[in-house]
Formats: sequence, structure tokens, C-alpha cells
Amino acid sequence: MDNIRILYVDDEVNNLQAFKATFRRDYQIFLCESASEAREFLKQQEVDIIITDQRMPEETGVDFLESIIPEYPDPIRILLTGYSDIQAVIDAINKGKVYHYLTKPWEEEYLRTVIKNAYEAFALRKENKQLTISLLKANDQLEFLLRQNLLS
Repeated sequence: MDNIRILYVDDEVNNLQAFKATFRRDYQIFLCESASEAREFLKQQEVDIIITDQRMPEETGVDFLESIIPEYPDPIRILLTGYSDIQAVIDAINKGKVYHYLTKPWEEEYLRTVIKNAYEAFALRKENKQLTISLLKANDQLEFLLRQNLLS
């Protein structure tokens, strides 16, 4: 599991440090202090899971997640928030395509389980995409062979 790449976005440096200290032995952890910094980071590095805080000064976590869907549709998204706002939860699911929603402060074992399950979902989606590509390719080859037989 240590090859799992997680990007954690939070404007509170203490939260970033605590997350890295807790999970750095198990996963590759990347940290960003803002949505704009995270966008720049994603141009350089692929990640499997994105965890973001909802309340950040420039942009909410949901807005950030929604904005990156067109360019980075594959990473599994997890939203963290320190307050229970039902609208944020609804927006997270509908707009940000969030896989899981957690309240702060996070509980280590629970978050570890969520990350494990999120990665399994990521891996299944990736495998499904590969199988679809292989199937389309096989179908094209079959159609080609069929056309060749019809022409000869």
C-alpha cells in the first residue's frame, strides 16, 4: 500500500504536518496549503487520492474538487471539514464527486480504513478503464477482420 499517492490540501499547516506524521510510513504524502498550489502540483505529479479541507480562505474544498474534475477525473476525492454543514455535504457529493466525507478532527484508524477503501475503488476504476480500452481494441480488430473476409 506504500505506493499509494495522496495529496492533502489544507490551509492549516498543523493539520498538514499531523497528517504527514501519521501516514508517511504507509503512503506517499504530498501537501499543499491552498487550492491554487494544489492545482500547480497536479500538473507535475499524478495522485491516487485527494483529501481536502472544506474551509479554506481562497476557495472551498468542494469548489476546488469540482474545478479539477475535467482535467483530473481519476483521483478519488475525500472532503474534510470542521463543521457539520449539510449543504457542504450535498455539494461535495453532487458537484465535487466526493467519495467520502469526514469531519475534523479525523480519527486515525477510521481515516486509514477510508483511504484503503478509496484506493480499492481507484484501482477498480483504473482496471475497468483498461479492460474497456482492451475490449474496444479487440472489437475494432474483429470488425477489420470481418470486413477483410467480406471483401475477399
